[in-house]
Amino acid sequence: MGSADRVIVDITLIDFALAGSADIAWKWVGWIGVVPLVTALIGWCPLYTVLGIKTKS
Repeated sequence: MGSADRVIVDITLIDFALAGSADIAWKWVGWIGVVPLVTALIGWCPLYTVLGIKTKS
């Protein structure tokens, strides 16, 4: 998935969490989009650091 696609998916998830029509028990699902959105915007993933994964050439 490209970074633009990823940002769109993450914003959609956050919108789901903020929407008043979503069931309160499922709002936490939308907040899952916050972490990938932040990592996409700053270009650094703490999980990759912990696991020792390097994707930059």
